[in-house]
Amino acid sequence: MPMWWKRALFWSLMPLAAPQGLLARRRAPRFPAAAGPAEGRVGAGPGLRLLAIGDSIIEGVGCRTLEEAFAGQFARHLAQATGCEVHWRALGRTGACAAGIREGLLPAVEPGAFDLAVVSVGVNDVSSLKRSARFRADLAALLDGLLGRAAPGGLVVLCGLPRMETFPLLPQPLRFLAGLRAQTFDAIGAELARARAGVHHEPTAYVPAPHEFAPDGYHPNAAARSLATHRSNIIGLVFPRVFTMMFSDPWASVLIKGCIEGSERTDFSLVHMLVSTDDQV
Repeated sequence: MPMWWKRALFWSLMPLAAPQGLLARRRAPRFPAAAGPAEGRVGAGPGLRLLAIGDSIIEGVGCRTLEEAFAGQFARHLAQATGCEVHWRALGRTGACAAGIREGLLPAVEPGAFDLAVVSVGVNDVSSLKRSARFRADLAALLDGLLGRAAPGGLVVLCGLPRMETFPLLPQPLRFLAGLRAQTFDAIGAELARARAGVHHEPTAYVPAPHEFAPDGYHPNAAARSLATHRSNIIGLVFPRVFTMMFSDPWASVLIKGCIEGSERTDFSLVHMLVSTDDQV
């Protein structure tokens, strides 16, 4: 569908969906930002400075700590892929649109402060009914500001907008319209990236299932973000179905208790499975 058709359809149907948007905003639960330090190091080897900047995804809403949120997950995967020691920093603000990130977060980034920047932006521009021309201008200014603060040879990666038509919080037809608008804004982001050396637009390929969203129905949970960055952070315990056999071992309860306590002290989640045959194991 051409972009102008998407714009026309969006604005023609918005009066029907506007009350739904106001109701969803009032009813949506609010979650705090992830706890923990907003910077860290992971891996070993030559140094690589990573800046994650943007909206609530960067601030880690829906996750316990920033290490298990997008910035920490991406830094770990980047360290494994490059063999570098990644020095990562997260600058996020819930509810920030492109203009808010440029005005409120970008001034905290010193010139030459990063080799790679990952930007999450656009969802709040959609939800605030930002005009496409205004979004284009705001995003262009943000990308240019980041390029001006990159180290020589640095790269800015613009994350594609998520598939907002899958957000459980949004009822229909609001969900459909949000997805339509997100596609339009994502195309604008891709166009701006193509016009700038040193900027790469990375489409969001992973689409979380309904159970992979945080309880607010708007943000992906830690498990979904780990799948998107190729790391699950899940420990699996496989138990036989014959419980009497399992619990006849006095060490079984000690083992389970230790696994639970250990997972609570780290960024790992604990999943158990019951099997009845060796083949299932």
